[in-house]
Amino acid sequence: MALLSIQNIHCGYFEGIDILQNVSLEIESGSFIGIIGPNGAGKSTLLKTTFGFLKYRKGKISFKDVELHRLSPFEIKKLGISYIPQGSNNFPYMTVQENLFLGAWTFRRDRNRIKEGLATVYDIFPVMYEKRKHKAEFLSGGEAKILSIAKEMISSPDLLLVDEPSAGLAPKIVSYVYEFLRNSHERGITILLVDQNINQAIENSEYLYMLEMGSVAMQGSAHMFKENLKDIIRDSLLGA
Repeated sequence: MALLSIQNIHCGYFEGIDILQNVSLEIESGSFIGIIGPNGAGKSTLLKTTFGFLKYRKGKISFKDVELHRLSPFEIKKLGISYIPQGSNNFPYMTVQENLFLGAWTFRRDRNRIKEGLATVYDIFPVMYEKRKHKAEFLSGGEAKILSIAKEMISSPDLLLVDEPSAGLAPKIVSYVYEFLRNSHERGITILLVDQNINQAIENSEYLYMLEMGSVAMQGSAHMFKENLKDIIRDSLLGA
C-alpha cells in the first residue's frame, strides 16, 4: 500500500474551473519523488491540495489509508505530513531557535519530543545550531530556506512536501539546499518535491511526474527523464 495515494483529483481555486484534472500519483514510503512542468501546470496546486489548503472537488487523497478530504492542514500535519511553501515562511524578528519551536506546535506540550526534535534538526543541519540565537532576518537566502526545511523536520514527518526549493536562489545555494534534502531523505523521510529547476529535480529524484495543463503528461524513472531531457524541454516545457 502506498504511503500517499492521489486518485483522479479534480480541483481549482474557483468553482467550475479545475486547475488539476484527473491527476493520479502513488508515493511509496521512503521514496524521493519529483514533479516538474511549465508554469501554470498545477504543480504547486497539487501540493497545496494534498496539505489541505485547497479542497478537491472529485477524486480521493489518502495518507496511510486515511482519507484527507475533510481534514484541516493542522490535522494533516499531525498525521505526519509537513509542507514547505515556496519562499520563506520564517518569522524574521524571531531567532532561529524560536522559529524551530514553532515547528513543534502540534506537540508543544511534549518537552521530551521537542528536545529530541531539536537534537535531530541540529544534527542534520549544523548551520542551524551555529545560528540558533540569530534572528531569521539576518540569514542568507540559503540559510533561510534551510530554516524553513528544518522547522518542518522537527516534527519528524513521514512525508515532506517541498514547493520550489530552488526559487530565487543562486546555483551554488541550490546545491546546498538539495544536499540537506538528501540528508533528510537518507534518514527515512519520504519527499514529494516540485521544482522548476528540472536538472536538480531529475538529478535528485528517483521517480518523476510531469504535469501539463493540470494533468499528468509523463511519468517514469529519473533515468528515463535524463535520457529524454532535451525532448522534454523542447516539446513540453518550452512549447516548441
